[in-house]
Parts: sequence; structure tokens; C-alpha cells
Amino acid sequence: MDTETLYLIIVYVFVFIFGICIGSFLNVCIYRLPLGESLIKSNSHCMTCGTPIRKRDLIPVVSWCLLRGKCHACGAKISPRYTVVELLNGICYLVIFLHFDVISHPLYAAIVSLMTSALIVVFFMDWDTQLINTWVVVFIGALAIPKYIFCREESNITLKSMIIGALIISIPLLVISLVSHEKAMGMGDVYLMAAAGLFLGVPNVLIAMLIALVSGSIVGMILKHSNGSSVFAFGPYLALGIAVAALYGDAIADFYVHYTGLDKTIEVVSSVIANIL
Repeated sequence: MDTETLYLIIVYVFVFIFGICIGSFLNVCIYRLPLGESLIKSNSHCMTCGTPIRKRDLIPVVSWCLLRGKCHACGAKISPRYTVVELLNGICYLVIFLHFDVISHPLYAAIVSLMTSALIVVFFMDWDTQLINTWVVVFIGALAIPKYIFCREESNITLKSMIIGALIISIPLLVISLVSHEKAMGMGDVYLMAAAGLFLGVPNVLIAMLIALVSGSIVGMILKHSNGSSVFAFGPYLALGIAVAALYGDAIADFYVHYTGLDKTIEVVSSVIANIL
């Protein structure tokens, strides 16, 4: 094994470990943000007996396995989802750094990784509570700033594309939210797509919405068939679409645009919005 290969393996192992460590913090965000609790002041504790969790039991993934998914004090089961979130974030970081090349574009990969972590919080928080935290959405939108300043060439994005991206999906969702009697679309979804559009630009935000609609529709049909209700949180599917678009949006857009003529539609819509601005 040559030195360069060994170096890359070490880097990718570090990326994965760092990812699962951040995933541990994401679990804190997913649980505490809906309750309005501090993310840093209070210590983690067993949800059944309230016993503070020992430091040696806070090692991501490893501690849950060593404890066999049970509290050391009372023996109550610890949800495997905590480990799932940690592993998911670690795998996402690894995939992102592999996709964007850790050597050539480390900063861009880091920014997309942070955005993906925020999407994981959106996914599970909305799944549990049908709520999307505003500060998490603001964080996603704020990441568009360093992306534009430092990674403009890698992301191939312009300021015009970012502004149009922030409006092209969020405005229709806002209209749906205002006119729908059954609140088919919440304001959290509107804010999320505005922030995502700012980060992704066009046409990637359109790809994100398409993926969300397709995946959400499939799940909606399954739910309606199984329990007669198609009411569900849409945020998780938006988060999925945004994450996929951030990595593969350009390739999907090129394929989709080429075979559907969507490029002409995008040009017309973008021109109209640009004239309004």
C-alpha cells in the first residue's frame, strides 16, 4: 500500500468518526429543540429513570452496542434510532467527502456535510412532531453564504441562481399554505425550501422538490392504503430531496433537462422572476 492510499484511508476514517460524533449531537438537537431545552447546559440522562449518562456511555455507536441497547442503571431499552442517526450522519459525511474529493474540495465537502446534518435534524424532528425548527432552517440558509464566497467555482452557482432558487419553490408553497383549508403545507416547509433554494440555486432546488413529491406521494399512497389516512409530515421528504440534489442535482438536472426540455421552462420562469426583482 503506497503512502497516498494510506493517507486517504486515514482521512476517510477520520471523516466517518467525526461524522458519527456530530451525529450524537444531532440526537440531542432532535430531542431537545421541540421541547425548547438547552442543547449544551443540561446533561444527557436516561429517559426512563433520569439517571445521568456516564461519560464512557456517550461514545457514539460503540456505547450502545456495549450496553446492548439498555440503560446501565435501570435496564430500560434505549432506542436504536440514536445509533441509526449517528451512523447515518457518519455515512453521509463519508459519501460526501468521497463524492467531492477530500483532497480537491475539502471546504465544499465540509459545507455540504453540515447542511446534510441539519437536514437529518429536520427529517427526524418533523417525523416525530410535524414541526421544523426555524433556527435549523436559518442555519441551512446561512451556509449558502460561505458556499457562494469560497466555493463558487466548485458549486457552479451564481447570486442570481441563489435568489431565484430561494423563491421559485417557496412562493408556490406559501400560496398553498395560505389557501389550503386543511393546511396541506406548513410554513416550516416554506421556510425550508427558501433556505434550500438559496443553498442549491436553480435548477437543483427543482430537482429537490421533484424527489420530495415523488417519494412523498409513494409513502402517502401506502399510508392511505394501510390506515385510510394520507396525512403525514412532508419535511422528511423535502430533506431527502435536498440532500440528493446537493450531491447529484447537477447530473440529474442535465439528464432531466435534456430529455424533457425543462431548460426552456427554467429560462422563462427565471426571466420572469429576474424582471420582477
